[in-house]
Amino acid sequence: MKRKIEYSETPAFLRDLKKLSKRFPSLDDDLAIAKKNAIELFHREKIDTNAVFELSHMCSNDVRICKLKKFACRSLKGRGVRSGIRIIYAFYPLTYHIVFIQIYIKSNREREDEKRIITFLKKE
Repeated sequence: MKRKIEYSETPAFLRDLKKLSKRFPSLDDDLAIAKKNAIELFHREKIDTNAVFELSHMCSNDVRICKLKKFACRSLKGRGVRSGIRIIYAFYPLTYHIVFIQIYIKSNREREDEKRIITFLKKE
């Protein structure tokens, strides 16, 4: 039997999500689909769909920092997985726990907030 992945979010991620949800109302449902069709395929089933990329310079044996690049947002009709929305999260391989750290759209910010990731890792 495959292990179930537990999910949680940082307060900063929830603020990002709330702000983006005003522009993109389907975001909560889209995130649930991404969990199943990208994140769980990558970590549970070990199937690489080229949607998830590890930020190897921030990874250790205990925690893998990942970026979900292919994120389909139904509010952005016609864009499919090229919505420009990115999700940064921490995956704990021993406990199968994922903590969402940041969600952003590339048109507002080109890269992930490394300071936020470092701050998160220091607290863990």
